[in-house]
Amino acid sequence: MRDTIAAISTAVSASGIGIIRVSGTRAVEIANQVYRSKKKNWELSQAATHTIHYGHIYDGEEIVDEVLVLLMRAPRTFTGEDTVEIDCHGGVYAMKRVLEAVLKKGARIAEPGEFTKRAFLNGRLDLSQAEAVMDVIQSKNQQALNNSIRQLKGSVKQKITEIRQKILYEIAYIEAALDDPEHMSLEGFDERLLDTVKEQKLRIEQLLSTSEDGKIIQEGIRTVIIGKPNAGKSSLLNVLLGEERAIVTEIAGTTRDTLEEYIHMGGVALKLVDTAGIRQTSDVVESIGVDKALNQAEQADLILYVADASVPLDESDYQIMEMIKEKQAIILLNKSDLPEKVNARELVRLTGKHVTEVSAKEETGLEELKIQIESMFFQGRLQLPEDIYITNLRHKKLLQEAVESLNQVLDSLYSHMPEDFYSIDLMTAYEALGSILGESVDEDVINEIFHKFCVGK
Repeated sequence: MRDTIAAISTAVSASGIGIIRVSGTRAVEIANQVYRSKKKNWELSQAATHTIHYGHIYDGEEIVDEVLVLLMRAPRTFTGEDTVEIDCHGGVYAMKRVLEAVLKKGARIAEPGEFTKRAFLNGRLDLSQAEAVMDVIQSKNQQALNNSIRQLKGSVKQKITEIRQKILYEIAYIEAALDDPEHMSLEGFDERLLDTVKEQKLRIEQLLSTSEDGKIIQEGIRTVIIGKPNAGKSSLLNVLLGEERAIVTEIAGTTRDTLEEYIHMGGVALKLVDTAGIRQTSDVVESIGVDKALNQAEQADLILYVADASVPLDESDYQIMEMIKEKQAIILLNKSDLPEKVNARELVRLTGKHVTEVSAKEETGLEELKIQIESMFFQGRLQLPEDIYITNLRHKKLLQEAVESLNQVLDSLYSHMPEDFYSIDLMTAYEALGSILGESVDEDVINEIFHKFCVGK
């Protein structure tokens, strides 16, 4: 925290603009040594906070690049420290030369996530907000971005803080009553505490109930396309992607390995996995592909089983139908443009799953597929602007710990245990919730969280 740090904060690739961020007590001093304005006898250190200046970056007496410099003085910055951002041309070499000039004057390269870590340590963000910064960067769809922005603005912090305040009040009341029984009575307290614990436990469980949808929002729905050879799986993938991504031929067994791509349907991200056709085969390579397909199906959030409407069902179809009975699955009856040998009613009777008639060739039935996917996830709707979804596994585990501790309080209440038993488990729940916000968190945990960030953020 005593060092002044610097890093390239934009992608290190050719682009229109590149940003070098400098933060720390010497940020303005260091920038002043490498920046020269067009104004004579004028230095950056003289400038007011939150201003932009045009000039050049120098390495010694050599001009490195033409730049704009943004000067922001503490505490009104992202890190809470003096911060300078140098906007240079976005060439890889140009950005590296500007960064080198800054490092020569005494800054050091920032560690991954160190800017955000400083924002957390300086009290600009709590830990849930800091983690939301990376979620914003990694968002793959509009729902994920909306949810991450709400968490960055403090939606999780607000909910957790409200619950903790209720729990803390009861802890303080118990401790005060035990310390001064003459002036504070615990008569009737058990009934009040029972209502409070039940209420706060319900609020935590409501947050936990969003975690499955939250995982899908953040990571996308892992959607595995399965079917027997030549059913049209790869053709369907290409239609959904809008490009010829998978090789399509009339030769059965063309697809030998899995192929993964992201698409968006109605604002929902789908991580599509195309797989080898499932059938009995003596071909060693194809057999490996079939095993991979079955393994992918086991891990799927959603299975799209592509059945061929133009040929009768066979042993491979029955194997697939048995496999998807206990899974979230939609059956796509493909090649509906050809003479029918299998109908939707028969597939519904055999599987109990929803059947959508599609034609990858004619590109029909895809709108119905989108509606069906939306109805299967998010309880039949996409999230509303005010909804909060728990997307972070660390938060989920800590919420579960808090629920377990409150269950212990309820058990003690029902067993009429002494009041100090209530206090111990209430404090455990309070601390678990506090860990979400970054209170009483081990340094190793903090380092692990921020090490996942990119350098420059």
